[in-house]
Amino acid sequence: MGKKTALGIVFDQLQTVPPVATADLQGKTVVVIGANTGLGFEAAKHFARMNAGRVILACRSKEKGEAAVARLKEDTGYMKAELWIIDLSKFSSVKAFADRYEKEGGRLDILVENAATMPATDDNGDALLTEDGWETSFQVNNLALSLLAILLLPRMIQTAKAHSTNPRLVVVASEVHFFTTLQPAVVNSTNPLKTFGSKEYCTTSVLGSRYFDTKLMNVFFTRALSDRLGKSPVIVNCVNPGFCRSELRRDLFGVKLALVWAIEKLIARTTEQGSRQLVWAAVGGEEDLDKLRGEYISLQEVHEPSDYALGEEGKVLQERLWENLIGELFTVDPRVKSIVQQLTSSS
Repeated sequence: MGKKTALGIVFDQLQTVPPVATADLQGKTVVVIGANTGLGFEAAKHFARMNAGRVILACRSKEKGEAAVARLKEDTGYMKAELWIIDLSKFSSVKAFADRYEKEGGRLDILVENAATMPATDDNGDALLTEDGWETSFQVNNLALSLLAILLLPRMIQTAKAHSTNPRLVVVASEVHFFTTLQPAVVNSTNPLKTFGSKEYCTTSVLGSRYFDTKLMNVFFTRALSDRLGKSPVIVNCVNPGFCRSELRRDLFGVKLALVWAIEKLIARTTEQGSRQLVWAAVGGEEDLDKLRGEYISLQEVHEPSDYALGEEGKVLQERLWENLIGELFTVDPRVKSIVQQLTSSS
């Protein structure tokens, strides 16, 4: 019922992970963000085994992306994987990816937005900002993914109409969103996102819960976007892959690294097991798609997100954050506002 304790997470972690969901993806196009390693790579392999028409591995590094495409071909025998470059720390790269898709991407049936990075600091302990002026993990985990989703939505709507299908947008969130709420300094700000993403706000204490906060933002974004899509053929949901062995810990050091390493040894899922959650969110639940709209998925079932997200305070904040987000992204790409207006008027 919207609550999750640390003991509850441990209990979930020890549950048997259901087998991977399958579907016939012949002729369909799947895009997986962050597909060169971990959850994204394992999910891409599953989609390849479903004989997708195309699987686009969207990666930041050309070298690592090419190696991932080669590994995918070797592991699955699938020959229609493609590497497309996207760097979520640069809005210009996100826009270039969307522009390329508009020109040569064709249909878009599944978009898996799998990206997460931990906050980082410079030698003085100050939060690292992107060239766009935002705290790095916030831009990567939230702003860039939101921008990409909105810019690609028209293509997903077009795909639905042309092929009588239900494209899906899957945002990778996390159960850690249960353990955080946004601070009054953010909630009461005239521009919550600017405050949240600023160097001044991002003290060492704030950065300590930043990853949790960005995953809560993923939940808010999913629910807000789904509300505006209404009964659109596009299904938007967010998914908890569970605690998995991953490269996220490459950004940790000291006590935190030792703690995460120990927990991984005790209860972590493999990245392949975690990827099954992403795949289910993308192809599962076909018997009642409406039940997936805007929902939070864990262990291949629909679950309630946190009480904070569901409560009145969370609902009000969700709407404020959405309006704030569209305003900020409009300054990055003016297409954002017209796309959202069109979606709202047609839902």
